[in-house]
Amino acid sequence: QVQLVESGGGLVQAGGSLRLSCAASGRTFSTYAMGWFRQAPGKEREFVAAITWSGGSTYYADSVKGRFTISRDNAKNTVYLQMNSLKPEDTAVYYCAGATHGSWSKNRYEYDYWGQGTQVTVSS
Repeated sequence: QVQLVESGGGLVQAGGSLRLSCAASGRTFSTYAMGWFRQAPGKEREFVAAITWSGGSTYYADSVKGRFTISRDNAKNTVYLQMNSLKPEDTAVYYCAGATHGSWSKNRYEYDYWGQGTQVTVSS
């Protein structure tokens, strides 16, 4: 069993930056692909970014490409989401997720473990 705990959310002005962290318990973290998703009020949960188990490949939604960076430190069992040039439309609850198959996916149903989420609010 893996537990995921997100942190780093908060309130920031448009154009600002935040760094989200997701700490994982369990010895098998390094074999999982990890993803970040977000859900705004009244909207479906959507893919943001993903990284393969080795960290060798990363993938982004078009809406965040060039502004967000996903990374991981398997020695620390942690995955990060650096968010720059934030926009009001980035406001959402951000969730990290782990996929035991190790490859990336933007399909939320392919992820086996989820964190509780952290709120990101971007003011205009």
